[in-house]
Amino acid sequence: MESDALWKTTQLTLDRVGPSTLVDQIARHVEVAIAEGALRSGARVPSWRDLAAQLGVARGTVRAAYEKLIDRGLLVAAGSAGTRVAGHLPPAVTSLGPEAEALFPEDFHYRPPQPLVFQMGVPAHDAFPATLWARLYRQWVQSTSLRTGYSDPRGLSELRSAIASHVALARGIECSPEQVIVTTGFRGGLGIALRAIDAVGRQAWVEDPGYPATRYALELSGVHPVAVPVDSDGLVVERGCELGPRAALAVVTPGQQAPSGVALAEHRREQLLRWASARGAWIIEDDYLAELHLSGRSPSALASGPGADRVVHIGTFSKTIAPMVGIGFVIAPLPLARRLIEVATWLSAPPNAALQLALTAFLRDGHYLRHLRRMRRLYGQRRRCLLETLERLGASAARPAGLSVLLPLPTGYDDQRLALDARAADLGPTPLSPWFAAASRSQSGLLLAVANVHERKIDQDCRRLLGMI
Repeated sequence: MESDALWKTTQLTLDRVGPSTLVDQIARHVEVAIAEGALRSGARVPSWRDLAAQLGVARGTVRAAYEKLIDRGLLVAAGSAGTRVAGHLPPAVTSLGPEAEALFPEDFHYRPPQPLVFQMGVPAHDAFPATLWARLYRQWVQSTSLRTGYSDPRGLSELRSAIASHVALARGIECSPEQVIVTTGFRGGLGIALRAIDAVGRQAWVEDPGYPATRYALELSGVHPVAVPVDSDGLVVERGCELGPRAALAVVTPGQQAPSGVALAEHRREQLLRWASARGAWIIEDDYLAELHLSGRSPSALASGPGADRVVHIGTFSKTIAPMVGIGFVIAPLPLARRLIEVATWLSAPPNAALQLALTAFLRDGHYLRHLRRMRRLYGQRRRCLLETLERLGASAARPAGLSVLLPLPTGYDDQRLALDARAADLGPTPLSPWFAAASRSQSGLLLAVANVHERKIDQDCRRLLGMI
């Protein structure tokens, strides 16, 4: 009778057309009843036969649901006494409520699974080669079931060879697969590089304006970032020598500077490489979107040609394919290769083997280069459309900034508050001011990424955004 009353009280019903299986629905109903106290410790639940008859499902379905809860320690099988709620329930997962927000870095904001219009750092959602990627991944998931041991901490040899071939062709970098370290993205590569260089307590040049996450990473590693101005030719090396004369490294985005989009001029490249050689310093090259130049050929990497032995090259596929790929790489210069590999071996781990092998096929079979060509055409078209729309709507000061458009705002305007308000309206512009290291030099503006701008909605989206200013 206790169990009959219980099930009438909980009004257990099943959705037979929804995405959740019947087994999962039954298990969830019982779990909720236990959590809410409708089922107390030691209470007997209906037999498989009784509940199956009540719900109109097979007894095996109920049995599978009960077994899931038994495995989790919520129910116990008591033989002839039936199935009962466990006497000692496992601890429940609780939420910290508002306190949970304080645990997360205040300068980092989650983004939704689907990219927002104008959101930076993500490729075109509608142009992701989903069918091809799913086929490659499924193929290698099946094959990796035979690989049950530990893999090379640098990453699978197949992928390292494919990356070495790709950077030789696309970025002009001559390296062997043994110099390639597969990582989980740019931040994973930066963490390895900073540990290997061991610049704790020393200075590091960073671009100003520049990627805020780089400054935070340096500070967390005990390195003192020195903000070096960027102009139309990129990092001003002379100012770096003045502001940070004892710097042990420089972190730069020479291919397509973030956020300005300018490429590091040839004379500045030479100055930077000479500085690193003369000082015994290191250059960490963040190859941010360098393969997606929208006008002209992408410049060669700093890690190509003379002076490359002082350059740690970091690349990622998250911004060219998709963040969910979660794979990047480090090209280790020979003088630092052993130390970088040592750090990767003991303090890092490459992504899972199936992802690595799927990406290997994507690179090896030419899909990646075709994808890049397609994205350059698409992004160029979307950037032109965005600039034309903004000008037509009165925002004539907007200008190109790599794969974004920079929309200046009046001096002192709170661009961070505006960006938060826009996010609540499902728009994802990035505020410009946090990219500056010093508040006194910061400029107010919005960075509008072009990747997920759609021509059929661009007028509406721009009007909504401009209406908030």
